Amino acid sequence: MQFQHHQSGRACHIRGLLLAGAALLASPALAQEEVAPVDDSGEGIQTAREIVVQGQIGYRNRDDAAEPILVYDEQYFQRFEPLTAGDALKRVPSVTFLSDVIESDGARLRGLEPGYTQILINGEKVPGSNADRSFFLDRIPAELIKQVEIVRSSSARRTGDAVAGTLNIVLRDGYQLDGGYVRGGALFFDDGEVKPSFGAVFGGALGPGRILLGANVQGRYNPKLKSSFRYGDSPENNPNYATDDFDNREDQTDTRDGTDYAFNASYDIDGETTDFELSGYYVRTDRTETERSLEYDHPTNINGPIRGTPPGNLTVDNSNINRIEQENYSIAGKLSHRWTLGETRLKEGFARFHDAQDESENEIEFDRAVPRFTGDFTERRITDKELSLTLEHAFELSDAVKLTIGGFLQNKDRDTSIATDRNRFNLTAAAHGWDQFTSIPDDLATAHDPLLATPGGLSRIAEDRRDLFAEFEGKSGNFSFLAGLRYETTDFTVDDLTAATTQDNDYSFLLPSASIKLELAGGGRITASIARTNRRPRLDYLSPALLEAELGDNDLLGNPALRPETAWGGDLGYEQRIGRTGVVGVNLFYRKVSDLIELANTGTEGSEGPGTFVLQPQNAGDGKVYGIEFDLSTNLGFIGLENTGIFGNLSLLDSEITDFAGPRRFNGQSKYVYNFGFIQDLPKFGAAFGATYRKQGGAFDRIVAEEISTSYGADLELFVEKRFGQNFTIRAVGSNLLNGKKRERFNKFTTIADQLARDFDEYEVEAEEAGPVFQVMARLAF
Repeated sequence: MQFQHHQSGRACHIRGLLLAGAALLASPALAQEEVAPVDDSGEGIQTAREIVVQGQIGYRNRDDAAEPILVYDEQYFQRFEPLTAGDALKRVPSVTFLSDVIESDGARLRGLEPGYTQILINGEKVPGSNADRSFFLDRIPAELIKQVEIVRSSSARRTGDAVAGTLNIVLRDGYQLDGGYVRGGALFFDDGEVKPSFGAVFGGALGPGRILLGANVQGRYNPKLKSSFRYGDSPENNPNYATDDFDNREDQTDTRDGTDYAFNASYDIDGETTDFELSGYYVRTDRTETERSLEYDHPTNINGPIRGTPPGNLTVDNSNINRIEQENYSIAGKLSHRWTLGETRLKEGFARFHDAQDESENEIEFDRAVPRFTGDFTERRITDKELSLTLEHAFELSDAVKLTIGGFLQNKDRDTSIATDRNRFNLTAAAHGWDQFTSIPDDLATAHDPLLATPGGLSRIAEDRRDLFAEFEGKSGNFSFLAGLRYETTDFTVDDLTAATTQDNDYSFLLPSASIKLELAGGGRITASIARTNRRPRLDYLSPALLEAELGDNDLLGNPALRPETAWGGDLGYEQRIGRTGVVGVNLFYRKVSDLIELANTGTEGSEGPGTFVLQPQNAGDGKVYGIEFDLSTNLGFIGLENTGIFGNLSLLDSEITDFAGPRRFNGQSKYVYNFGFIQDLPKFGAAFGATYRKQGGAFDRIVAEEISTSYGADLELFVEKRFGQNFTIRAVGSNLLNGKKRERFNKFTTIADQLARDFDEYEVEAEEAGPVFQVMARLAF
């Protein structure tokens, strides 16, 4: 099937204007004389030796901005050798995951769904293939990261898509590194698999500016074992369900095997009056997800595919293979010019995410009069493109007050193609030459017929945003403030090519925000913030397609008229400096969310007949989210142990919402998350070691026809490091040392009435486990 990309003529025209504007503004920057390197942070350029051979333990940084920002640079993470940005975020406050074991993809700030968190790369939005608009952080290798910023509140200079907050991943640039280093090593898994890891980074002077180049190749592997037990009823109805209502057992192997390739580059010129930056990154993922599932009719027995007695026969043999190729890249240009009327800044960027998945699912059903083979093949192609432009100007109203005004433009185009084919036939030895003892489902697969688009599976979405903002920033003595107003407008169009329909929608919001910071004597500070934010609807909810039996036996009808959820929120925090490097903090947060998007019953009978309905997402009801966050990062110099660093954080999370079945928490929100650990440096031996321990609380999801309770086991990581001279470090790391487990309980129903009456269609208990992973990594500076 041919898949066409869609981009409006207006977007192409704007891109041409952006490139022309960049060329004009870049000319004075390129004409600047060569100047000495300057680091905006005031800390000077970091040498490659300082990255490879860390001279001190990394701690959480204190940010001087008025808004509440927590900053964690690479030294805070590096010794535990995180593979991705998601792995690094496991050690910062209030970030949870509901990913598979030993994976960290969809970050849930304050426990809320990934779509409530704004993900930025170098301060700019990035597209992702997920329906909730979220970006999976396992797409960014940790080796590219300079620092991670947690922005707890919002400000007028950023888009308002940040109900839970913002995670900003800052990549290195040329003014943050001098020299280069190579990194190499391997990961060892408990099933004997070995995966390589290699990277190289270089930063240095080039002409009037500085350049930075980085490349990374990372082997990825995750072997998991799963087991599921299914029953006709649940323990809430029958305490003896395990013996009275047993249905079947499923044993499953689930292996994720792939390689990530990443490259980033930047060129920067810092002149006397004009600064210029051109940067970009590219990440490619090649991955195969292989699942093999065997269902039996006995809780423990295992026999071959023979129907009848004794119990324990194989009833279903299922093979699911998904081959994934993903590419995402971003190119950005920034120009700033200081003149008599202030400073003018222009930022332009283009980002693209392409997701190609070919998934086959082949199954043999033995628990039938005649065994049956079913083969499904699904082809998914999603391309998301975003073109953005920000133009702003800052006026110095006085020595202490600055006014920034500006505008933001973004054109987003998303093309989706989902097509499938199903092949089904009864199995007989004469017709298909199969053997019930030796055949596996993939052996019986035949070439699929021409693929047909699924209902709603072929669509084009165009979303054009035009924002204006103004923000005051000032400081007087120990008091600093930030106050602003942002006006966001959106025009949205969705073309459902399978149904030949087009739907349009538009909306606008006024988003005020304000933050203050008060420095106290003795190293204390108080921060307070208030802001209005929003969350845009899921893209799959906006399609007008009718998907039959999508939710249990109920149908799902999209709603292009959905409006974003909005939230008023506040944060109140206190920080205390401990010694020269340490900090301890506590923060209270609250969010009042309006126009929640929930599935509602339209009252129309569903495609499966009486008792089923057509459900549609609608804006209805309110909710609130609240909690308290603690964090600590310091050495123990105050008791004479300057080479011992400790760190930890604890977040207690809660929320309230009312849906069709009554009150509950926000879906997937863990009740708590904490981690703590230490690093012991041994300067005389050129060595160090440390440990970190992490645990997050249980979570609950309720949607129509299904309820999920999730719990995670704890995670323990250890590292040992040896430094050789000033240029070489070798590090050994063990992660998932407690054989992390994820447990889920599924309540499944056929209709809403059954769900309310607790009349179960199926009750399932699933456990997933993965073994420890060991790394040996070496870095050499040059």
